[in-house]
Amino acid sequence: MNDIVEWAMNLAANGGPTALIALALATLLTEDLTCIAAGLLVARGSLAFWPATGACYAGILFGDLLLVLMGRTIGRPSLRVAPLKWWLSEELVARAERWFTRRGPGIVFASRFMPGTRVPTYFAAGVLRAPFMRFAAWFALACAIWVPLLVGTATWLGTRATEMLATWTSAVPALLGAGLLAWLVAQIGLGLATWRGRRLLLCRWRRLTRFEFWPRWVVYAPVLLQILWLAFRHRSLALVTAVNPGIGAGGGLVGESKSEILRGLAGAGERVAKWSRIEAGGAEKRVAALEGFMADHALAFPIVLKPDVGERGDGVVIARDESQARAAMEVTAGPLIAQAYVPGVEFGVFYHRRPSADCGEVLAVTDKRLVGVTGDGKRCLEDLILADDRAICMAPFFLKKFTLRLDDVPAAGERVMLGELGTHCRGALFLDGTALATPALRAEIERVSRAFEGFHFGRYDVRAPSAEAFQRGEFTVIELNGLTSEATSIYDPRHGAWHGWRTLCRQWRIAYAIAAENRARGKIPLTLGEVWRLLVAHMRGHDHAQRPARRDGTL
Repeated sequence: MNDIVEWAMNLAANGGPTALIALALATLLTEDLTCIAAGLLVARGSLAFWPATGACYAGILFGDLLLVLMGRTIGRPSLRVAPLKWWLSEELVARAERWFTRRGPGIVFASRFMPGTRVPTYFAAGVLRAPFMRFAAWFALACAIWVPLLVGTATWLGTRATEMLATWTSAVPALLGAGLLAWLVAQIGLGLATWRGRRLLLCRWRRLTRFEFWPRWVVYAPVLLQILWLAFRHRSLALVTAVNPGIGAGGGLVGESKSEILRGLAGAGERVAKWSRIEAGGAEKRVAALEGFMADHALAFPIVLKPDVGERGDGVVIARDESQARAAMEVTAGPLIAQAYVPGVEFGVFYHRRPSADCGEVLAVTDKRLVGVTGDGKRCLEDLILADDRAICMAPFFLKKFTLRLDDVPAAGERVMLGELGTHCRGALFLDGTALATPALRAEIERVSRAFEGFHFGRYDVRAPSAEAFQRGEFTVIELNGLTSEATSIYDPRHGAWHGWRTLCRQWRIAYAIAAENRARGKIPLTLGEVWRLLVAHMRGHDHAQRPARRDGTL
C-alpha cells in the first residue's frame, strides 16, 4: 500500500490527468487499496473527489468486464496458467458456477461487497457465457455504490489526519495510517452489513479470545520457561528424552513411528485395534498389501489409513472403498498404517507412572465430540455451518473442506457430519471428561500400560461403544502418543489459559521427574546433537528409519 500511495502522489504532482490514468491502471492490480490511495490524494488536495472516484470506477469496471471476457474466450484452460492459477482453483470456479445457476445477477452484485469472491465469480460469469450486457449493468451498479463509499471513507479519514499536521512530509505517515484505518473500517463495515459477515467476524473473535484456538507458539511460550527451568534444575536439557525408553525418537519427542508404538502394545491383545504397516512402494503393491491385511483379519471397509510418522491428524483418511484407499496411498509416499475402523465415541486418556511406583495415574480424560449440523430443508450447508454455535469456530476450515457442497440444501432432519476424526485442528470439540475416570477404567488403562515395556508417559486415543462402556474399561486403543502429547482436556471451551498453562507445566514436571528416575536406572537420554538431528530430520520429512538411534540400541 505504501508503494501505491507514494507512486500515485508523485504522479499527481505532475498533473491531474496523469494521476487519474495511473489510478485507473492501478485498480487492475489492487482495487480496494487503489480506492483508498485515491481518497488520500483527495484529502491531500492533489485531486478532486469526483475525478478521482471516476478514475477508480472506470478502472474497476474495465477490470471486471475484462475478467468476464477472459472467461468467455479462454475458459477453463486458463485456470492452469499464471496468473489465474494463483488466484483461482477449480473448486472455487465450480462453486461460482453453481451460484450462477441458482442466483445469477444477485451474486455478481453481492460479490462486489465480498472481497475474495470477485475474481472467481466474474471469471465464472464468462465461462458460463452469461448475457454480457445484462451482467455489465449489474457490474456498473455495484461499482457505482462501492467505489464512492470506499474513496469517500478514505478521504474523510485522510482529511482529519491532514488537518492535524502542518507539512506534507509529516502528513505522509498520518495519511498512510488513515488509509489503513479506512481499509479496516471498510472490512469491518462489510462484515457487519451482512449476516454472513457478522458470523465470520464472530468466528474471528472467538478464535482470538479462546485459549483452544491460540497459536501453538502463544500456548507454549510460558511452558517453555518452565521447561528451561526444569532443564537447569536437572542439569540436562535433553534429559526428558529418557521418559519413555520403549518409544523411539526421544521417547516420542517428535517423529516417532506409530507402528513401533503399536508393536510395543502387542501385549495388550484385543484392546488395540487391528493394524498393519504398509511399506512405501507402487500403488498396486500397496493395495495388494491392504487387501491381504483386510483378508487376514476378516475386515471390510471403511478402513483407516494414516502416515506411520505424522501428527495432529495430518494425512489420516477413513477410506470407505478401494478407490479412496488407492487415492490415499498416492498422496502419502512414505509408509502407512492400515487400521481397522472402530466405531463409537472417542476419548483421550493421559497416563503417567514413575518407574518406582506400583501404580500409575490418569492425569486427564478428554471427551472428544465430532461436530455436525442438522438440515432443515431450507438452508444450504454454508448457512448451517455459519449458524451452528460450534461449527462457526472452525468456519474457515469447514468452508474450505466442503467447498463443492456449500450450496447443497440438506433435507430436514438430515445430519451432516463435518468431521470424522477426533482431532481438534480438524474440527472436533474437546471437553474435560476427567469425571469419567472410574476405578474400572483406571485399572484397565494400567493393565494396558504395563503391557508396554518402557512406556511411562503419554496419551492414549481410544474409542468405545458408549461413554458407559468406556467407564467400564471397555475401549479400543487406536493410537498412543509419547512425550510431546498433551492432556487435551485443556482445550475444553470452559477452561481458560491459566488452566491450560498449569496443566502443561505440570505435565513437563512429571516428565522430567520420570526421566530422572529412568536415568538413575541406567537409561541414557539422547544427546543435544541427536535431538537436533531428530528435529532437522522431522522438518525435512524424513522417514523415521533415517532418524538417530538411541544409545541403548532402540530407535
